[in-house]
Amino acid sequence: MNFTETDEQVALRAAVADLGRKYGYAYFTRQARTGGRLTELWQEAGALGFIGVNLPAEYGGGGAGLYELSIVLEELAAAGCGLLMMVVSPAICGTILARFGTPEQKQRWLPKIASGSAIMAFGITEPDAGSNAHKLTTVATRDGDSWVLTGRKIYISGVDEAEAVLIVGRTADSKTGTLRPALFAVPTDAPGFSFQPLEMDVLMPEKQHLLFLDEVRLPADALVGEEGAALLQLFAGLNPERIMASAMAVGSARYALAKAVGYAKERTVWSVPIGAHQGLAHPLAQVKIELELARLMMQKAAVLYDAGDDMAAGEAANMAKYAAAEASIRVVDQAIQSLGGSSMTSEVGLAAMLANVRTTRIAPVSREMILNFVAQHSLGLPKSY
Repeated sequence: MNFTETDEQVALRAAVADLGRKYGYAYFTRQARTGGRLTELWQEAGALGFIGVNLPAEYGGGGAGLYELSIVLEELAAAGCGLLMMVVSPAICGTILARFGTPEQKQRWLPKIASGSAIMAFGITEPDAGSNAHKLTTVATRDGDSWVLTGRKIYISGVDEAEAVLIVGRTADSKTGTLRPALFAVPTDAPGFSFQPLEMDVLMPEKQHLLFLDEVRLPADALVGEEGAALLQLFAGLNPERIMASAMAVGSARYALAKAVGYAKERTVWSVPIGAHQGLAHPLAQVKIELELARLMMQKAAVLYDAGDDMAAGEAANMAKYAAAEASIRVVDQAIQSLGGSSMTSEVGLAAMLANVRTTRIAPVSREMILNFVAQHSLGLPKSY
């Protein structure tokens, strides 16, 4: 593993940082507070080739990898304007379609996802099953040449912005009747598909939704990949999700740390900058170290994924998500402490950011489930559930 980025990666990072500074945290919070979306930023990022940088070039993407896509999201988040739907549309849905979709599915969806002209959301979580693919109650049944999909989903991001949702359902094995996971591309204008927004206390432009699938009839080609291999396909999308969630957490923490360091250099009390005092300098140095360690694990996970090592990437992606969540919470909390009362103003916005980064300890997978994964798969301990 080379810890020196290529000239192309360095140039990409600089170009995205320039775009992020053009919009910034003021734009992000203004849109969030007024019920707006990040449409202008999303469209410009798409036009510049940033949204689909990881997708195949033959379908309009950049032909690069998840490492490059994580650069895009990290730098936008470091500018205060991270795009949550990058975790979903190009990373989860785009990856699954690129790896497992039919030629027709790739041609239909990937160019639009890569350009940002269409967004595909992702629906796995259910009110009673959480994200446990073995307990999902959304079921697809065959009816001639069609599928009929029925069920509910909750906490689904960006459905109001999406042209389609990649739904994780279950189908019955024709021989045994056992229900197995399956993935379906469901247009949001399909009859029987409806959704409603959930009232959330976090300050984010992207909305969360409850989905209702009431006998949604889909053509046979709505099934993505192979029906029997859906669990493998699902995890091929969830590893990128964890890596990209890490990138957003790392970027947000970088934004907060920069605010705190800038303030500590300028704020003078008793004739010296407050950053000269070890009581403030040491906690900031400590969270800087923790943030860089999390960032390294995120980069390792992305490199492993791009190399095609799904098993090693899965372990690293879970560890990266855990480390990035914990580091980002500590960084933002310490930034708040460093700025004191100023951190609570809307102009600085760190109080709202603390709620946002706190969600990374819960979503897209909880800290406890990651610890379960590491205990079982990395340490070989008995399964606890």
